[in-house]
Amino acid sequence: MKKLIAAIVLAAALAPLSLRAQSLPVIKMGTLVPEGSAWYLILKDMGEKWKAAGVELRLYPGGVLGDEKDVIRKMRIGQVQGGVMTVVGLSEIDKSVMALAMPMMYKSDEELDYVRDKMRAHLEARFAQKGFVILNWGDAGWVTFFGKKPIKTPDDLKKMKFFIWAGDNDSLSLWKSAGYNPIPLAPTDILTSLQTGLIDSFDTTPISALSFQWFKAAPHMADLKWAPLVGATVVTKRSWDKLTPAQRADLQKSALDAGVALRKDIRAKESDVMTVMKKYGLIVESLTPDQTAQWQKVFEDSYPKIIGKMVPADSFNEAKKYRDEYRVTHK
Repeated sequence: MKKLIAAIVLAAALAPLSLRAQSLPVIKMGTLVPEGSAWYLILKDMGEKWKAAGVELRLYPGGVLGDEKDVIRKMRIGQVQGGVMTVVGLSEIDKSVMALAMPMMYKSDEELDYVRDKMRAHLEARFAQKGFVILNWGDAGWVTFFGKKPIKTPDDLKKMKFFIWAGDNDSLSLWKSAGYNPIPLAPTDILTSLQTGLIDSFDTTPISALSFQWFKAAPHMADLKWAPLVGATVVTKRSWDKLTPAQRADLQKSALDAGVALRKDIRAKESDVMTVMKKYGLIVESLTPDQTAQWQKVFEDSYPKIIGKMVPADSFNEAKKYRDEYRVTHK
């Protein structure tokens, strides 16, 4: 009898703890970030801080929930509450973010940081109007071209079949109209498509090429930083509004800290990433000033077709204003 009473007392004491654990609000978050990568570990650490604030973060890395467009769709119908996105997914919510990723518009991380900081309030307000909350901003390096053969000029790329995000019909039409051969795919299909010959080139950042091991199938990398791969952590406003003000403050702070850590880690490891890939066969193709100028002209000539369709004119103009402001004040 004494043992039975003790068991009942213990169960009664533990019940509130169990109920509290079960009643923690949950945020399911999808991302293409590979499990086990430095990015993933930083996000896991953020999740531990969220748990201490009374919110459970369930991460779904490596594209297990689909590509970024799939995650956005699932966020809209309530299956998922958050995502760690590149500009490709973010532009599905609001195209204004494309102003931070215009090809050949920025020359350095410092320029990008300056423009993004100036535009942050503008961008976050637009996302809020669409029902989404941006918790932090980041980037994963600078996009360049990787190919089975060297890609030094626009004409070289025209001879190749290259990856483009499936569902990005505006970009698809733009590339095709200029005489290129883009192949729409999910990012999770890049490696297989390279191996089967469906594509023979792709564009991404060096750290992504290493993380997903894509570079081994297309080892020629053009030394051309043609656009920053901007990203952000975003959650649905309806899930955010269910949290207490104290929880929102704690989650926002840890998310901002994670964003800074991700950005610093990626930028600090760029040279190490290149060293590793070179060890395993990467060939960096240097470009002449004339070849770089050819790319600059091709991309700048495309601006009239992009502005107003793929990026709002007011967002582009604001980004250009701040970029020019930075260049004047940082000569």
